[in-house]
Amino acid sequence: MRADLHIHTYYSDGKYPPEELARRAKAAGLSLISLTDHDSLAGLQEKRAAAEGEGLSFVSGWEVSAYEGEAKVHVLGYGCLPDAAYEDFLEERRRSALARAEEMIQKGNRYFSLHLTLADAERFHLKKEAPLHTMHVVSAFSQKLGVKRGVLYLSAFSAGKPCCSDIGRPTPFDALRVIHAAGGIASLAHPGRIPLPEQEKFALIDALVAAGLDGIECVHSDHTCDEAEKFARYAAAHGLLVTGGSDYHAEGRNREIGLPPFTPSEALLAAFSRLGGGMGR
Repeated sequence: MRADLHIHTYYSDGKYPPEELARRAKAAGLSLISLTDHDSLAGLQEKRAAAEGEGLSFVSGWEVSAYEGEAKVHVLGYGCLPDAAYEDFLEERRRSALARAEEMIQKGNRYFSLHLTLADAERFHLKKEAPLHTMHVVSAFSQKLGVKRGVLYLSAFSAGKPCCSDIGRPTPFDALRVIHAAGGIASLAHPGRIPLPEQEKFALIDALVAAGLDGIECVHSDHTCDEAEKFARYAAAHGLLVTGGSDYHAEGRNREIGLPPFTPSEALLAAFSRLGGGMGR
């Protein structure tokens, strides 16, 4: 069974609806997918129906946009179902996202001598049930400035840049708590991208394991073969599940659905099957 357990739809910062992504996953020869939008399970029924419509197995998923200080330490949650803890967390994410967007817009207007408003960012926020995303703000500035949004994000809105805001960011430990409260399993997303020195990175991962981390995304588009093997060895040594995915959003980011190839272990499939929002067709 080939799988892609990290795909983004237009419910967060991806380009396409679930139906189109499920079609592409089927064409890529996949059997199992998870559509893992940022900070919410919005569109869960639509996503499951899209996968089932293509004959694919599906596990519910989301990616909590967590930070440890200024370091992006995202956590994937699989098999979660909306419950009271999730709804409380989601409402806080919505409030924080709006406050963060307001600050980014203020900083961006000063930095670029513009006069954009929250309404400009909301035009890119297609699915209002999900929290407003940083890239919706970046998209508004990108359109106004005529600069590609990925380039603009990295140069002005990412951590440590002049238009960045870290208002209300959850920690990876917060992410573990809400994922587990919602009945899911938590996997550390793209650890190779965590912007910390190696010793600090693994000290943080050790702390997350002690707090109940269930898995690590060893296979990811941005990981080298050496990184994938390094994290797989760590997972084996600590009894963690191995997950993998493309982190596909849209064309132009050197990512394709189903690549790099990932075959879930029997242990991972068994873990999914035990969860309330686990595998189904």
